[in-house]
Amino acid sequence: MSIPIAEVNYGPLAPLLGVWRGDCGMDRSPEPDGVEQNPYYETLVFEAAGSTSNAEEQELVALRYHLQVNRKGDDKAIHNETGYWMWESATGLVMLSFCIPRGLSVLAGGALNEEGSFEVRAAQDDPQWGIVQSPFMQQKATTTAFERSLRLDGYELVYEQTMLLDIYGSNFEHTDSNRLQRCT
Repeated sequence: MSIPIAEVNYGPLAPLLGVWRGDCGMDRSPEPDGVEQNPYYETLVFEAAGSTSNAEEQELVALRYHLQVNRKGDDKAIHNETGYWMWESATGLVMLSFCIPRGLSVLAGGALNEEGSFEVRAAQDDPQWGIVQSPFMQQKATTTAFERSLRLDGYELVYEQTMLLDIYGSNFEHTDSNRLQRCT
């Protein structure tokens, strides 16, 4: 159930509300014998989640989101993600928390930059902005760092993301990027 937008000041998060779709995505991911490039399409849904107070000192507003990514070549779902974008108006702090059903959760932090884009980062051993993963992922495909930028470009939502992985005996920059258009 969405919270009515008029009741909460979502600040820089407000323009994200709605359904976005893009079919120009490119996923660069590791394979045991090299690199795989996968064109993809996706749907990203942002819903109002309201405001909350932490310890009677911090006021946050949040958007709940769901992201579904499918490979163009075979329509197979290759990524599913659920989380929250949060903003603290008093400090300009931007946070992203999400889970991927592979046994991976991320809490990333950053700020709204001068151009109006969000940039957040997390690292495996960062005491503030961290990455939690299952024992299997820690042993086989450890995510050691994460960063995502998100910006509005006219009527499009553009993002880039990098996950630094320790996989197949080496470090690998797993990247994703896309341009999405608002559907509703």
